[in-house]
Amino acid sequence: MTLMDAEPRTPASATHDVTNQPPPLTPYDASDDVVLLEGLRREGAGWAESGLRRLGLRAGGPEAQEWSELANRHEPVLRTHDRYGHRVDEVDFHPSWHELMRVAVAEGLAGAPWADGRPGAHVARTAGGLVWGHTEAGHGCPTSMTYAAVPALRRQPELAKVYEPLLTSRAYDPGLRVPTEKRGLLAGMGMTEKQGGSDVRTNTTTATPTAEPGVYTLRGHKWFTSAPMCDVFLVLAQAPDGLSCFLVPRVLPDGTRNTFRIQRLKDKLGNRSNASSEPEFDGTVAWLVGPEGQGVKTIIEMVNCTRLDCVMMSAALMRKTLVEAGHHARHRGAFGARLLDQPLMRNVLADLALESEAATTLTLRLAGAADRAVRGDDVQGDERAFRRIATAVGKYWVTKRGPAFTAEALECLGGNGYVEESGMPRHYREAPLLSIWEGSGNVNALDVLRALTREPATADAVFAELALARGADARLDAAVTRLRSGLGNVTQAGARRLVERMALTLQASLLVRYAPPAVADAFCATRLGGDWGHAFGTLPDSADLDGILGRALPSARE
Repeated sequence: MTLMDAEPRTPASATHDVTNQPPPLTPYDASDDVVLLEGLRREGAGWAESGLRRLGLRAGGPEAQEWSELANRHEPVLRTHDRYGHRVDEVDFHPSWHELMRVAVAEGLAGAPWADGRPGAHVARTAGGLVWGHTEAGHGCPTSMTYAAVPALRRQPELAKVYEPLLTSRAYDPGLRVPTEKRGLLAGMGMTEKQGGSDVRTNTTTATPTAEPGVYTLRGHKWFTSAPMCDVFLVLAQAPDGLSCFLVPRVLPDGTRNTFRIQRLKDKLGNRSNASSEPEFDGTVAWLVGPEGQGVKTIIEMVNCTRLDCVMMSAALMRKTLVEAGHHARHRGAFGARLLDQPLMRNVLADLALESEAATTLTLRLAGAADRAVRGDDVQGDERAFRRIATAVGKYWVTKRGPAFTAEALECLGGNGYVEESGMPRHYREAPLLSIWEGSGNVNALDVLRALTREPATADAVFAELALARGADARLDAAVTRLRSGLGNVTQAGARRLVERMALTLQASLLVRYAPPAVADAFCATRLGGDWGHAFGTLPDSADLDGILGRALPSARE
């Protein structure tokens, strides 16, 4: 008898039984977030709650989640010429991209709030982004740029009269055609060049006036221009009187293609569903937006909008990965218990939950300030001043926290999180973009210093906001005192330290006012009181982990 004959035979499938793996998360409700819903109501957009809940079910549904995966697996493809050799400069996207875009535009996540007279319309859009952000991030680029283009375009009323109704439309109408013959438009932007990056004043693209008033021709090469299949672009170029802003259509009013030669698409770390391009302008027709020489001043409102979206997208990414980590921990067992019941894993998840709640709460506060400022409800200008500085503070800090947060959430899944099928690697690759887009960390930190130096009302607005929580927590009061005393001797080298303190103090003040004691106490103890380590999962023993997790994780609420 051989050894093989002596061993009992088992069915071949027995070794392939799957045990101790979580079920699919999908379908789930991406709007099942008490922090989000409380902030929505608090900032004046409670009327949008039913629509947000409907969108949450769609975002967490199998169809939208599959679109997200496919849009990133099948990346956009550049076609510079057609089969006959004619220059076309088109980018082909997978159908799933168009489905994501269609929903986003229809749900008002592009330019729609500018045409909505209801108080809180911009808050509702931001909340929608926090929910729809549970799908995929790449298509958020053209919707964000379209949203941000409207206030800049208003600097040229004649152009705004023609294009704003189309930019605020809820109809997604892809394809290069005469803009005024379409049901809705998308806008992009072309600011940076290879020699300058964020230093846009070094742009070398030139704008030459034509005989027709307000019409110029451009010549130059942009380094990063995302979503090149948008219908119109806001572009910076050097006019005779200095750096100026222009509107560049892909298709001219007579139906001919404007010169917009796409040299290549960027091979990026993440954001791969979205095409980022290098276009060349050569005799490209452009219309002046705002006065010559005031290009930066013209686009400043655009910057405020896109920076808010960077904060929002980072907060959405945090929430998405926290939900994924919590779901895994609830269903995965190790060492005789569910991961969710293991004290150390609970500490990690609770620490992530604190960070996520602080990011979401700040995002919605910024959206509320933006809504009141752009609607004109802010008679004294306090919200405008707060928005001016707090958006830059939030952009710096929340987007900085995103990569570390996403890495920790991925680690909660262990090796399962390191494989592409989990979706976590895609989220991890996405996280650094939001700190880079619309000015890296240094650019935003310096912008905060600029605001404090040139616009003293911005500091007053921040401290007025912090004063609303005075006396509620001794650690917060001490942090406010340190922040105020530190403003007098801040150097450029210390800008990041200042902005970090400002962000944490602002987040803590919001949580003290609006979050349950379990959340506010743990945040103040760790982020302000120093009772914390250098990694997530180092909350003190005094932290109410049950209270924090019960609020944060839908899967933890029985």
